[in-house]
Amino acid sequence: MSRFEVIRPLRAALSEDKALFDAIKNIFGFYPGNIFLYKLALRHRSLAKEINNGARISNERLEYLGDAILSAIVADHLFKTFPLKDEGFLTEMRSRIVSRAQLNNLSEKLGIVELIQASADNNSVYRSIKGDAFEAVIGAIYLDQGYEFTRKVIIEKVIRLHFDLEQLENNNTNYKSRLIEWAQREKVSIEFVTLNEVGHGYAKQYVVEVLIDKKSYGRGRDYSIKGAEQNAAMKAIMQVEEQKSA
Repeated sequence: MSRFEVIRPLRAALSEDKALFDAIKNIFGFYPGNIFLYKLALRHRSLAKEINNGARISNERLEYLGDAILSAIVADHLFKTFPLKDEGFLTEMRSRIVSRAQLNNLSEKLGIVELIQASADNNSVYRSIKGDAFEAVIGAIYLDQGYEFTRKVIIEKVIRLHFDLEQLENNNTNYKSRLIEWAQREKVSIEFVTLNEVGHGYAKQYVVEVLIDKKSYGRGRDYSIKGAEQNAAMKAIMQVEEQKSA
């Protein structure tokens, strides 16, 4: 047993933040080193503290960092798990794992939502508060423990325990069909426009844009028009889902 493995539980037991130390240990399997990072990660901007120069501190910076770290780790894991899948498949799988709705759900399942410090009326105003806190905690783990430790935590404590990658893979991936069905339900116009052809012969690729109510929602590129439409529709679906959870 290392020196830190002895000191951290003792420090946690004697700390005024013992409850938070224990919560992080129960959720992620380790005692924090710098507990301040986790306290900050759980402080929503509705309760931001003002410091001397007038700046207000909350979990927003850690959320930004955690979003990038989480995305990189998930991308790396999927890249190694599915060595024969193309970029479109990997992008869609990653988006399903790190979507705002999914992160909100994870925050609830892991118990992070119970640790968030926010104003009493936040739930009706900040619909992404749960997922934001989850990302901020990932940012705190990264700063506290480093990238490799964070990678192991996300894979072992999040992906393997809370995601069935085979089930995610088998979900409907006909993005164009899904997007058209959504447009019909929402009674909005949708159009796939071939913008350009790039290259020649067997190397020729098509560039297609999706327009929803005449507004661009994404572009796709592939060796066939059908493939380009699927890639464009995938990006449009991602944008629609982000707008729903915003």
